[in-house]
Amino acid sequence: MFNQKIVESLGKSSMIRAMFEAGAKLKAQYGDENVFDFSLGNPDIEPPAQVQESIRKYANSETPGLHHYMNNAGYQDVRAKVAEHLQKKSGIPLTHENILMVCGAAAGMNVALKALLNPGEEVIVLSPFFVEYLSYIENADGKPVIVKTEKDTFQIDTEAVKNSITPKTKGIILNSPNNPTGVVYSGESLERLREAIEEKEKEFGTNIFILSDEPYVSIVYDGVELPNMLTVFKNCIVINSFSKSHALPGERIGYVATSSRIDDVSTLMAAMITLNRTLGFVNAPALFQKVVAENLDVAVDTGFYQEKRDILYNHITSVGFECVKPEGAFYLFMKSPVEDDVAFCETAQKYNLLIVPGSGFGCPGYVRIAYCYDTPMIKRSLPAFTNLAKEYGLI
Repeated sequence: MFNQKIVESLGKSSMIRAMFEAGAKLKAQYGDENVFDFSLGNPDIEPPAQVQESIRKYANSETPGLHHYMNNAGYQDVRAKVAEHLQKKSGIPLTHENILMVCGAAAGMNVALKALLNPGEEVIVLSPFFVEYLSYIENADGKPVIVKTEKDTFQIDTEAVKNSITPKTKGIILNSPNNPTGVVYSGESLERLREAIEEKEKEFGTNIFILSDEPYVSIVYDGVELPNMLTVFKNCIVINSFSKSHALPGERIGYVATSSRIDDVSTLMAAMITLNRTLGFVNAPALFQKVVAENLDVAVDTGFYQEKRDILYNHITSVGFECVKPEGAFYLFMKSPVEDDVAFCETAQKYNLLIVPGSGFGCPGYVRIAYCYDTPMIKRSLPAFTNLAKEYGLI
């Protein structure tokens, strides 16, 4: 009766639905303040003051045509400002013609993949990964190829990627800082990847595109250097949103930037602009295009998240859990003390802890903890993590 493929995929989300239901029951039984929900990456923070001021200004503006249709690529002046901003950071020449304003990074990724892929072409996804990537690739009639990162560090395993590249490989999705691990891919690993890609492109006579998903680029810690993907890779498409950097997840505003070094980049841009319309997005929100253009150098206070990371990371490692220390984003990817990460998350609910199985991110045996919540809740949760560690004999 309905799309069978979609109906079948609904079962894959039952794990998350079950967790939501369990959380609702726990909160009803024990009260919100006694349940420690680390399940979603939904920041508990308001936009920076400058951003809020811009919102008020444009919401009250009487500028004629502010809420009308514009070019499907977005306002030209906004795109020019984004291009200038990225050019300063990357050193790569960019103009408004390299920029497409979109309804958040999810829309941007769908548009970019649809523009790139012919049916059956492959996109490499590094595990662990944001699970929706698989759906986005399938939306474009492509084939996801999952490649594991290095054990324990979650850095890029260049040899594994190289061995997975075939004549059908069209793209590689990179997400750094990474959801769910918080890892920042090192400059050395990216250079090795670039060399491997160039070798395979020469071998097969193909072009392989980097799709760099960058919603967390402004959230890095401890002075860690974040390599610029446009600088490293010739065939680079950057997909970014202002959801995390500006605490605007509900406004669905972002952009796609194409490197000027891409061969026939004008055709790629024309395809994406057309797809922005035909996939039903039409154009990015008019008012928020103007808002973000005024605040490209503004971002949330990284210290807000670093304090939370330090409190939680220091505690869980002190009671015996294993975890790579996040260098960015706002997630901890903790190793489960038992092989069955789903069972471990169910046990955690005994202590009113809501955490997400790593199986949902293509990496069984781990769990994701989102620490973008208020600090008092994080501090209240620490005894629960201690008790969970005791249950598994870690202390």
